[in-house]
Amino acid sequence: MSEYEGDEGVPSTENLSRVAMMAFVCIAGGIFLIVLMAVSKIWLLGLIVGAVVCGLGISASVSRDRADRRPGIIITAAGVLVFLSRIPVFAPAAGTLLTIGAVGLLAAGIMNGIKFLIGFSSRSR
Repeated sequence: MSEYEGDEGVPSTENLSRVAMMAFVCIAGGIFLIVLMAVSKIWLLGLIVGAVVCGLGISASVSRDRADRRPGIIITAAGVLVFLSRIPVFAPAAGTLLTIGAVGLLAAGIMNGIKFLIGFSSRSR
């Protein structure tokens, strides 16, 4: 029995929707990081976008809602990495970390998407 299956061996609607949402968010986050990496190649635009993303992340991380804090910290880190990728000393490390993050998010999204499809197909039987 899987971690998200109910008593009858069929995944509950709540768990399926959670897995589907995680798949969507992870894939969207990975695509966002890829776009940020592409934008960061343009010198001035990379600095501006990095600062804006960092500011948005900070505003989310100081929220009173606990659910907003972790994504806010992650967004802040992505903004800092984009900003640092324009500084020649930090560019290789920042680019590597952005690439690892993008690939990791895409892989997690694909894995959750596969879990969702397997659970969804078991419900239809």
